[in-house]
Amino acid sequence: MTTTDIDRAGRYEALVAEVYEPLVRYLRRRTPPHDADDVMGDVLLTLWRRLDAVPESQPLPWCYGVARRTLANHRRGTRRRLQLVAKLEAQPPVTVDPGGADDHPELAAALAELSAADRELVALWAWEGLEPREIAVVLDLSANAVSLRLTRIKRKLARTLERQSAASSGHKRSERTGSTDHD
Repeated sequence: MTTTDIDRAGRYEALVAEVYEPLVRYLRRRTPPHDADDVMGDVLLTLWRRLDAVPESQPLPWCYGVARRTLANHRRGTRRRLQLVAKLEAQPPVTVDPGGADDHPELAAALAELSAADRELVALWAWEGLEPREIAVVLDLSANAVSLRLTRIKRKLARTLERQSAASSGHKRSERTGSTDHD
């Protein structure tokens, strides 16, 4: 750090020590505490960025202005997000089946029986065409763990599809012998 950087950091620390508590109180009187903390973080960032514009004498009123504008921006952003959520909720649900599972209801049902994590792993492998080592990067796992999970998931899907096929053909597996009997 240069002397200028040290001077700047020192000035910022002194400014924050002077204005932090009054600004937090100001924000908490105007918004819920969790929002006040978020807004205060943005205020502090603005103060750092605009440190050269902060008046040397009586900086608190200027900082109140920054807090006021930052809070207004936060409220506008929250309002836009809520409007977007309401707009999206009003839309009919869109179902996208990138793997064509809708064309194969048995496959869709078998995939639905998997956990969300297992469905994601299968989707990365089958639909995105990723290799286990690439999936490992995406999921932050080892390639070996991905290979083992993928093998286990494939077996589970095969058993589920086999069970569905036997059920739809009118056959059922006998519990004792494992043979197939007619109903």
